[in-house]
Amino acid sequence: MEPSLQLDSQSSSALERLEKRLGYTFQSKNLLLSALTHASGAEHRLASNERLEFLGDSILGWVVCELLYHQYPDYLEGDLTRIKSIVVSRQTCAKISHALGMQEFLILGKGMTTHPQIPSSLLADVFESLVAAIYLDGGIEPAKIFIKDFIGPEIELAASGEMGFNYKSLLQQLAQREHGLTPTYQLLDEKGPDHSKCFKIAAQVGASLYQPAWGRNKKEAEQRAARNALSQLIGDTPPYPSD
Repeated sequence: MEPSLQLDSQSSSALERLEKRLGYTFQSKNLLLSALTHASGAEHRLASNERLEFLGDSILGWVVCELLYHQYPDYLEGDLTRIKSIVVSRQTCAKISHALGMQEFLILGKGMTTHPQIPSSLLADVFESLVAAIYLDGGIEPAKIFIKDFIGPEIELAASGEMGFNYKSLLQQLAQREHGLTPTYQLLDEKGPDHSKCFKIAAQVGASLYQPAWGRNKKEAEQRAARNALSQLIGDTPPYPSD
Protein backbone atom coordinates (compact mmCIF):
# COMPACT_ATOMS: atom_id res chain seq x y z
CA MET A 1 0.00 0.00 0.00
CA GLU A 2 1.57 3.30 -1.08
CA PRO A 3 1.50 6.39 1.10
CA SER A 4 -0.47 9.12 -0.70
CA LEU A 5 1.59 12.23 -0.01
CA GLN A 6 1.87 15.73 -1.41
CA LEU A 7 5.53 16.47 -2.06
CA ASP A 8 6.92 19.92 -1.30
CA SER A 9 9.73 21.34 -3.44
CA GLN A 10 12.42 20.26 -0.97
CA SER A 11 11.19 16.65 -0.91
CA SER A 12 10.86 16.59 -4.71
CA SER A 13 14.43 17.85 -5.07
CA ALA A 14 15.72 15.16 -2.68
CA LEU A 15 13.90 12.40 -4.59
CA GLU A 16 15.32 13.68 -7.88
CA ARG A 17 18.84 13.46 -6.43
CA LEU A 18 18.15 9.93 -5.26
CA GLU A 19 16.75 8.89 -8.64
CA LYS A 20 19.97 10.06 -10.31
CA ARG A 21 21.98 7.90 -7.93
CA LEU A 22 19.73 4.92 -8.59
CA GLY A 23 19.76 5.44 -12.36
CA TYR A 24 15.98 5.16 -12.51
CA THR A 25 13.17 7.75 -12.60
CA PHE A 26 9.93 6.68 -10.92
CA GLN A 27 6.56 7.26 -12.53
CA SER A 28 5.03 6.91 -9.05
CA LYS A 29 6.94 9.03 -6.53
CA ASN A 30 4.69 7.63 -3.81
CA LEU A 31 6.00 4.16 -4.57
CA LEU A 32 9.54 5.42 -4.07
CA LEU A 33 8.49 7.08 -0.80
CA SER A 34 6.98 3.80 0.34
CA ALA A 35 10.29 2.03 -0.32
CA LEU A 36 12.07 4.60 1.85
CA THR A 37 9.63 4.44 4.78
CA HIS A 38 10.68 2.38 7.79
CA ALA A 39 7.94 1.04 10.06
CA SER A 40 8.97 3.56 12.74
CA GLY A 41 8.18 6.43 10.38
CA ALA A 42 4.95 5.05 8.91
CA GLU A 43 1.42 5.87 9.98
CA HIS A 44 0.73 2.15 10.07
CA ARG A 45 2.68 -1.02 9.25
CA LEU A 46 1.07 -1.46 5.81
CA ALA A 47 2.42 1.97 4.81
CA SER A 48 6.03 0.93 5.58
CA ASN A 49 8.51 -0.74 3.23
CA GLU A 50 8.11 -4.19 4.83
CA ARG A 51 5.91 -5.63 2.06
CA LEU A 52 8.23 -4.21 -0.61
CA GLU A 53 11.20 -5.75 1.19
CA PHE A 54 9.46 -9.15 1.11
CA LEU A 55 8.93 -8.90 -2.65
CA GLY A 56 12.34 -7.38 -3.37
CA ASP A 57 14.16 -10.20 -1.59
CA SER A 58 12.67 -12.76 -3.98
CA ILE A 59 13.26 -10.64 -7.09
CA LEU A 60 16.87 -10.02 -6.09
CA GLY A 61 17.52 -13.73 -5.54
CA TRP A 62 15.95 -14.71 -8.86
CA VAL A 63 17.80 -12.09 -10.92
CA VAL A 64 21.13 -12.94 -9.27
CA CYS A 65 20.57 -16.65 -10.01
CA GLU A 66 19.89 -15.84 -13.66
CA LEU A 67 22.99 -13.61 -13.88
CA LEU A 68 25.16 -16.33 -12.33
CA TYR A 69 23.71 -19.04 -14.57
CA HIS A 70 24.64 -17.16 -17.74
CA GLN A 71 27.85 -15.50 -16.49
CA TYR A 72 29.50 -18.68 -15.19
CA PRO A 73 28.45 -21.58 -17.46
CA ASP A 74 31.26 -23.83 -16.17
CA TYR A 75 30.46 -23.45 -12.46
CA LEU A 76 28.76 -26.25 -10.56
CA GLU A 77 25.63 -25.72 -8.48
CA GLY A 78 27.61 -25.54 -5.24
CA ASP A 79 29.88 -22.80 -6.58
CA LEU A 80 26.91 -20.78 -7.85
CA THR A 81 25.15 -21.18 -4.51
CA ARG A 82 28.16 -19.90 -2.56
CA ILE A 83 28.49 -16.82 -4.77
CA LYS A 84 24.77 -16.11 -4.51
CA SER A 85 24.84 -16.38 -0.72
CA ILE A 86 27.52 -13.68 -0.62
CA VAL A 87 26.05 -11.20 -3.08
CA VAL A 88 22.46 -11.29 -1.74
CA SER A 89 23.57 -11.24 1.90
CA ARG A 90 22.39 -8.58 4.31
CA GLN A 91 25.95 -7.29 4.55
CA THR A 92 26.24 -6.75 0.80
CA CYS A 93 22.82 -5.08 0.53
CA ALA A 94 23.66 -2.78 3.44
CA LYS A 95 27.03 -1.93 1.93
CA ILE A 96 25.45 -0.92 -1.38
CA SER A 97 22.83 1.20 0.39
CA HIS A 98 25.56 2.89 2.38
CA ALA A 99 27.52 3.63 -0.79
CA LEU A 100 24.36 5.12 -2.31
CA GLY A 101 23.98 7.38 0.72
CA MET A 102 20.54 5.99 1.57
CA GLN A 103 20.90 7.27 5.16
CA GLU A 104 20.05 10.70 3.78
CA PHE A 105 16.71 9.59 2.33
CA LEU A 106 15.25 7.08 4.80
CA ILE A 107 11.95 8.09 6.42
CA LEU A 108 12.29 7.15 10.09
CA GLY A 109 10.39 7.71 13.32
CA LYS A 110 11.69 10.19 15.87
CA GLY A 111 13.18 7.45 18.04
CA MET A 112 15.30 6.19 15.14
CA THR A 113 16.54 9.62 14.02
CA THR A 114 18.35 10.13 17.33
CA HIS A 115 20.70 7.21 16.62
CA PRO A 116 24.18 8.36 15.57
CA GLN A 117 24.33 5.64 12.90
CA ILE A 118 21.61 3.94 10.89
CA PRO A 119 21.57 0.19 11.71
CA SER A 120 22.86 -1.94 8.86
CA SER A 121 19.64 -3.98 8.93
CA LEU A 122 17.66 -0.89 7.85
CA LEU A 123 20.12 -0.24 5.02
CA ALA A 124 19.80 -3.83 3.82
CA ASP A 125 16.00 -3.61 3.96
CA VAL A 126 15.81 -0.44 1.88
CA PHE A 127 17.91 -1.91 -0.93
CA GLU A 128 15.50 -4.85 -1.26
CA SER A 129 12.56 -2.44 -1.06
CA LEU A 130 13.99 -0.35 -3.89
CA VAL A 131 14.34 -3.46 -6.05
CA ALA A 132 10.63 -4.20 -5.57
CA ALA A 133 9.59 -0.57 -6.06
CA ILE A 134 11.44 -0.35 -9.38
CA TYR A 135 9.88 -3.66 -10.47
CA LEU A 136 6.35 -2.51 -9.60
CA ASP A 137 6.88 0.90 -11.16
CA GLY A 138 8.57 -0.10 -14.42
CA GLY A 139 8.59 -3.87 -14.75
CA ILE A 140 11.27 -6.52 -14.59
CA GLU A 141 13.70 -5.02 -17.13
CA PRO A 142 14.57 -1.84 -15.18
CA ALA A 143 14.72 -3.94 -12.01
CA LYS A 144 17.25 -6.24 -13.71
CA ILE A 145 19.30 -3.26 -14.86
CA PHE A 146 19.32 -1.80 -11.34
CA ILE A 147 20.40 -5.11 -9.80
CA LYS A 148 23.05 -5.72 -12.45
CA ASP A 149 24.49 -2.21 -12.03
CA PHE A 150 24.94 -2.52 -8.28
CA ILE A 151 25.19 -6.27 -7.65
CA GLY A 152 27.27 -7.05 -10.78
CA PRO A 153 30.56 -5.82 -9.25
CA GLU A 154 29.83 -7.82 -6.08
CA ILE A 155 29.41 -10.97 -8.16
CA GLU A 156 32.81 -10.48 -9.75
CA LEU A 157 34.44 -9.84 -6.38
CA ALA A 158 32.85 -12.90 -4.80
CA ALA A 159 33.80 -15.12 -7.74
CA SER A 160 37.43 -13.93 -7.73
CA GLY A 161 37.95 -14.02 -3.97
CA GLU A 162 38.35 -17.78 -3.55
CA MET A 163 34.55 -18.09 -3.34
CA GLY A 164 34.47 -15.72 -0.37
CA PHE A 165 34.75 -12.05 0.54
CA ASN A 166 37.87 -10.24 -0.56
CA TYR A 167 37.45 -7.51 2.03
CA LYS A 168 40.27 -5.34 0.68
CA SER A 169 38.62 -5.27 -2.74
CA LEU A 170 35.22 -4.56 -1.21
CA LEU A 171 36.61 -1.68 0.85
CA GLN A 172 38.41 -0.26 -2.18
CA GLN A 173 35.23 -0.40 -4.24
CA LEU A 174 33.21 1.33 -1.53
CA ALA A 175 35.84 3.98 -0.82
CA GLN A 176 36.27 4.84 -4.49
CA ARG A 177 32.52 4.91 -5.14
CA GLU A 178 31.71 7.06 -2.12
CA HIS A 179 34.84 9.19 -1.60
CA GLY A 180 36.92 8.87 -4.74
CA LEU A 181 39.77 7.57 -2.56
CA THR A 182 41.87 4.41 -2.38
CA PRO A 183 42.32 2.82 1.07
CA THR A 184 45.79 2.52 2.57
CA TYR A 185 46.98 0.20 5.32
CA GLN A 186 49.07 1.27 8.31
CA LEU A 187 51.32 -1.16 10.18
CA LEU A 188 50.86 -0.17 13.83
CA ASP A 189 52.62 -2.96 15.72
CA GLU A 190 54.17 -6.39 15.44
CA LYS A 191 55.13 -9.02 17.99
CA GLY A 192 56.59 -12.47 18.28
CA PRO A 193 59.81 -14.10 17.04
CA ASP A 194 60.93 -13.63 13.45
CA HIS A 195 59.66 -17.05 12.37
CA SER A 196 56.21 -16.49 13.91
CA LYS A 197 55.36 -12.80 13.91
CA CYS A 198 51.90 -11.27 14.27
CA PHE A 199 51.04 -7.92 12.72
CA LYS A 200 48.62 -5.19 13.78
CA ILE A 201 47.30 -3.20 10.82
CA ALA A 202 44.62 -0.54 10.37
CA ALA A 203 42.80 0.50 7.20
CA GLN A 204 42.67 4.22 6.41
CA VAL A 205 40.41 6.07 3.96
CA GLY A 206 41.35 9.72 3.66
CA ALA A 207 41.64 11.09 7.18
CA SER A 208 39.62 8.24 8.73
CA LEU A 209 41.61 5.50 10.44
CA TYR A 210 39.49 2.46 11.29
CA GLN A 211 39.83 -0.11 14.06
CA PRO A 212 43.01 -2.17 13.54
CA ALA A 213 43.22 -5.95 13.57
CA TRP A 214 45.91 -8.54 14.26
CA GLY A 215 46.89 -11.22 11.75
CA ARG A 216 49.40 -14.06 11.49
CA ASN A 217 50.86 -12.34 8.45
CA LYS A 218 50.45 -8.93 6.83
CA LYS A 219 48.00 -10.22 4.20
CA GLU A 220 45.67 -11.68 6.82
CA ALA A 221 45.95 -8.57 9.01
CA GLU A 222 45.07 -6.30 6.06
CA GLN A 223 42.01 -8.41 5.16
CA ARG A 224 40.83 -8.29 8.77
CA ALA A 225 41.49 -4.56 8.99
CA ALA A 226 39.46 -4.04 5.79
CA ARG A 227 36.60 -6.06 7.24
CA ASN A 228 36.67 -3.97 10.42
CA ALA A 229 36.51 -0.81 8.31
CA LEU A 230 33.57 -2.11 6.24
CA SER A 231 31.70 -3.03 9.41
CA GLN A 232 32.23 0.42 10.88
CA LEU A 233 31.13 2.10 7.65
CA ILE A 234 27.75 0.34 7.73
CA GLY A 235 27.27 0.80 11.47
CA ASP A 236 28.17 -2.71 12.66
CA THR A 237 30.56 -3.67 15.43
CA PRO A 238 34.03 -4.54 13.99
CA PRO A 239 34.44 -8.33 14.19
CA TYR A 240 38.18 -8.33 14.94
CA PRO A 241 39.57 -6.92 18.21
CA SER A 242 42.40 -4.41 18.14
CA ASP A 243 44.14 -5.83 21.25
